[in-house]
Amino acid sequence: MNAHSWSEVLPPALRSILMRLPERMLDELEEVRFREERPLEVSTMGEFHFVTKDGTVTDKPDTAYRPNREDSLQLLDYVTNHSLYTMEEELRRGFITVAGGHRIGLAGRTVLTQGRVSHLRDITGFNLRIAREVAGIADEIIPQLLDFAHRTIYSTLVVSPPQHGKTTMLRDMARAVSSGCWNHPQAVWKALKVGIVDERSEIAGCMKGVPSYNLGYRTDVIDGCPKAEGLMMFIRSMSPDVLVVDEFGREEDYDAMREAIHAGVRMIASVHGSDVEDILRRPGLASLLDEGGFSRIVVLRRTSRQWQRKVYDGKLRALQPGLVSKIRGGGGCHV
Repeated sequence: MNAHSWSEVLPPALRSILMRLPERMLDELEEVRFREERPLEVSTMGEFHFVTKDGTVTDKPDTAYRPNREDSLQLLDYVTNHSLYTMEEELRRGFITVAGGHRIGLAGRTVLTQGRVSHLRDITGFNLRIAREVAGIADEIIPQLLDFAHRTIYSTLVVSPPQHGKTTMLRDMARAVSSGCWNHPQAVWKALKVGIVDERSEIAGCMKGVPSYNLGYRTDVIDGCPKAEGLMMFIRSMSPDVLVVDEFGREEDYDAMREAIHAGVRMIASVHGSDVEDILRRPGLASLLDEGGFSRIVVLRRTSRQWQRKVYDGKLRALQPGLVSKIRGGGGCHV
């Protein structure tokens, strides 16, 4: 996949400005924010900057390029693939996912029907969140997730604040599990069947049903489907060993996950949060943990250019930090 595939959803004028940014910044870009008549903004490694018309980075908003009405209309036309009226559901939800798993958040005036949002109009704010594949990012964690007694992985909950790597981690976990890359010399069982319920099309970045990312050899994806329904579809018809979902939290999601776990399927799931205390404040999630739904919790946090990872067991006891460095790197992959 093109490393800068996100630029393909932009109209020529805006694309030309952004592609003049330094190559390293382009490689690390996380968000691009377009606000009509306000400074063009980019975010990289947790820091934000403004961008001038000639693609120069600046911290002075007065010198930055300010997208006009024509820019907004063209951008909306491009991200909706020149077919605004086929995007009714996306406009109701407030975001559009494009090829490559990149997501464009939308801000504008809501239109209500019987007190509920039916769609957006007068859209003047766009937040392009850039999805990236980081193969190998799960390698250090996988050994701590292994259930040797059952030759599989433990059901695992990934916790992090927004933009701290949850989806990237889930994607690479799916790749490792589906390729049998256990990264442990004593783990010699074959790769497992993985099912991904990709409600927002961000994990797999499917285009016409085909994933844009390397998800391993034995992964199936149900794309654009509500999590609870997708989980049940997999259980009924696809006989998965492991199911993967991103950012769950509705009551029906908890019920479907219980069904999956009771059926003997292992789960890899993610939620927003800063630490284990955050997840305990959610009654539905706390109840699932009390029931033994997750045997591993991985907490991610990014500082500057590094990811911090902490792994806990199902009783919220921190696992030995030095364990990974002692055991990683052995065993290879077992397809």
